[in-house]
Amino acid sequence: MAFRLTPIAPVLLGVALAQVALGVMTPLIPILLLRQGVETQNIGYVASSYFLGFLAGALLCARIVSRVGHIRAFAVFAATAADAALLMALVPSAWGWALLRFIIGFNLSGLFLVAESWLNDKADASTRGRTFGAYLLVSWLGAAAGPLSLTVVQASSVMFIAVGMAFATSLLPMALTQISNPVLDRQRRFSLARLFRASPLGVVCCLTSGLVNSAFYALIPVYLRRLGHDTDSVASFTSATMVAALLVQYPIGMLSDRFGRRPVTLAALLLAFGFAGSMGLFGADSLPLLTGLGCCFAGVMAPIYGLGAGQTNDHIEPGDYVGAAGGLLFVWALGASAGPSAAAAAMNAVGPSGLFAYLAGVLALVSLFTLARIRLRAAIPRDLQSGYIPAATAPPGVPELAEGQRDGIGE
Repeated sequence: MAFRLTPIAPVLLGVALAQVALGVMTPLIPILLLRQGVETQNIGYVASSYFLGFLAGALLCARIVSRVGHIRAFAVFAATAADAALLMALVPSAWGWALLRFIIGFNLSGLFLVAESWLNDKADASTRGRTFGAYLLVSWLGAAAGPLSLTVVQASSVMFIAVGMAFATSLLPMALTQISNPVLDRQRRFSLARLFRASPLGVVCCLTSGLVNSAFYALIPVYLRRLGHDTDSVASFTSATMVAALLVQYPIGMLSDRFGRRPVTLAALLLAFGFAGSMGLFGADSLPLLTGLGCCFAGVMAPIYGLGAGQTNDHIEPGDYVGAAGGLLFVWALGASAGPSAAAAAMNAVGPSGLFAYLAGVLALVSLFTLARIRLRAAIPRDLQSGYIPAATAPPGVPELAEGQRDGIGE
């Protein structure tokens, strides 16, 4: 196993460091903006700007990789993200931070594109599952470890220096590796219209993952601070929900392989709806209760992208997996770009609990849509379904690409 990990170790180390940096920023930015007296709606815009940058990167970064190769591109993306993070320590402006967050989102989209393309190239049929399992593990653990730093160091703009250092350090393993670049292949396109015709439910699930998860992680620090909880509580809550999301992925995946994709998807959506409503009704009463409900919510929401991607793959040819993965990522990024701003508007309208009203509203609509699709279209027999593959749907925005969905990147 140690030998098999050797070709992918530089990517895993780089991704782990980048995720730690992103994990620090997840609660840090809304906490600092609240201290500046920035309105909730504007905090939502700053959060959305990251995902807008990520969306732009999903469209454009492959060209950069095609031109200079994986290793140089990884270094460029990491260094530029580090520069933007360091500038955030010097520009105490919400709109300045929005621009810099856009730049970080763009470059992190490229960084994760390089990472997943590298992993696909270095893995084969016998090691692919373990390769992406290791990737999922380091991604989630890095993202969960980042917020805990705020329990040790006081939240301040100085933390952006540490974030910049983490981004800069993430390029070192790739820059020092002696392993060759993957071969760049041309990627088959798969239009969104064709994707929706193939699996409306799969596309809607990926959109929902973006709409819900981005809003939850971007604005839960605002909700907690509005209730008077300190920075340590915000950091601990964020880390706990990320760990819960990691732990529940595989059990739900196994259930979907056994009982079918759509029944498990519907059950997960309904449970998420119930947990979101419960947080809205009872979350202000007790932090331990809120944390427990938040972990349950994060756990059942984390697999929604993987379930949607699996549902889509069940209805397309294997040769289209790569193009479909790019389309689903685009749909997810669209949802993630809109989610924080829409949830912030709900919080402005009805107060801090508006976050959960937004989450519950989206989940109720998607649950009804899922039920309608179950009634309108017969399910693929379980023995013909593609196997569930967990996807990294952490809030920092790891591209949720299933193993084997991207064999290379090109224009």
